[in-house]
Amino acid sequence: MQDESELTGATARRRPKPDVLEIGGRKLKPATLMMGHGYDPALSEGSLKAPIFLTSTFVFENAAAGKRHFEGVTGKRPGGAEGLVYSRFNGPNQEILEDRLGVWEDAEDALTFSSGMSAIATLLLTFVQPGDVIVHSGPLYAATETLIGRILGRFGVQWLDFPAGATREEIEAVMDRAKSLGRVSLIYLESPANPTNVLVDVQAVAAARDTLFAEQRPPIAIDNTFLGPLWSKPLEHGADLSVYSLTKYAGGHSDLVAGGVVGAKALITPIRMMRNTIGTITDPNTAWMLLRSLETLELRMSRAGENAARVCGFFQGHPKVESVGYLGFLESGSDARQADIYRRHCSGAGSTFSLYLRGGEREAFAFLDALKIAKLAVSLGGTETLASAPAAMTHLSVPDERRKALGISDNLVRISIGVEDADDLIADFEQALRAI
Repeated sequence: MQDESELTGATARRRPKPDVLEIGGRKLKPATLMMGHGYDPALSEGSLKAPIFLTSTFVFENAAAGKRHFEGVTGKRPGGAEGLVYSRFNGPNQEILEDRLGVWEDAEDALTFSSGMSAIATLLLTFVQPGDVIVHSGPLYAATETLIGRILGRFGVQWLDFPAGATREEIEAVMDRAKSLGRVSLIYLESPANPTNVLVDVQAVAAARDTLFAEQRPPIAIDNTFLGPLWSKPLEHGADLSVYSLTKYAGGHSDLVAGGVVGAKALITPIRMMRNTIGTITDPNTAWMLLRSLETLELRMSRAGENAARVCGFFQGHPKVESVGYLGFLESGSDARQADIYRRHCSGAGSTFSLYLRGGEREAFAFLDALKIAKLAVSLGGTETLASAPAAMTHLSVPDERRKALGISDNLVRISIGVEDADDLIADFEQALRAI
């Protein structure tokens, strides 16, 4: 978040006066700030909504200003560019979006990217050097595992992982072993894990990291796509960086692809320098669409969460269902460890869950093929309900043995509940179960 003293250059032209962040001592909520934070209509001909700035470059006020801006872009001057330079570096739509994205987790700074994977790749390239070691939770999104294990592996980068629900002692043991292999440059988490929906104890990870790395502590980054930013705020629990596929809940309409990273300014700054170099910034049109979507984020996620609770209640105990990996069932379930993490880390159960059917791939495919309202498609967090078979789709590239060890079995169906009528969804799932 920027304070009044930082409002210079490009930010000043876009927002010459500090935003109203509180009224009568009451701090305004994110849902309110999404309607205007970071944007002054007076600077855009009174337009209520920010225009889309479709330009590749920006005119400098004078040559000295151009030099000063490039000193920020190249890192010769701390704090980043003081003005608009070139659309690979910054732009009004992207800056407004980043201001608003950071609000949800009360983050010091934020960046947006052309996709969730470009956000993750830029982050990894920023902190990881050849020969380093990455410690991560498992499972991860398949493309993230591929990037760490296969792509970075070409440069001598090693990795060790611990299961998503690991205890502090188990996490510490893995970190200690990683130290013996080389410099641990990053701790990367995903919670809930994709696609099993198992939670990671971020507080335990932070405590283990702080115990073992008294100096030069590796940053903790976490993929917060499944629950964030409404139901989980990892920065409050010890994470340094929160990573998003903005394609999902933030975008929310299955019509854009984007990514984001929020967190401490000291860590965001080098990521920005890397983004400036490799050009992974989101484009102005996508940034504008995300500004539209953030205005209804809380409404959409709340409705989807309510629907998911009802749908999972229907699935629970059904004779053709082996189990339901829904976070809302943890309090009444037998997994005390996961229930404890949920109580400490989450404010809601989310709307994406894992459904284990009785049988295998044949039964999972029969169920998916029979759906009429829910769409057979990968992704999640949209207004429509989506269902897929991770073992045969999103995680097909993961080796068979690792998939089995991580609980990504052939009978697993991942479902993301949308904002349709809950009774209609239940009717659709009921008829699809009959098709097995």
